[in-house]
Amino acid sequence: MQDQYIECPELAGKTAHAFRIHRDTGDGTNVEIKFADGTTFSCSLSSRPEVKATLYKGGVGTPEILQDYEV
Repeated sequence: MQDQYIECPELAGKTAHAFRIHRDTGDGTNVEIKFADGTTFSCSLSSRPEVKATLYKGGVGTPEILQDYEV
């Protein structure tokens, strides 16, 4: 698997019968594709919070970065 995308060659050429997006209920948004051959593809999309913080000293011009923090 590559970092940029997930390849799903088994889905190529299938005929979609229904496409549903289930709203995020706290566990993420789910995408569901039902195919004419009776199979269903499901994918869950979720966001992870990312925290970035900076300690800086302001003044005239560009602030002086004292410390960057990432969680």
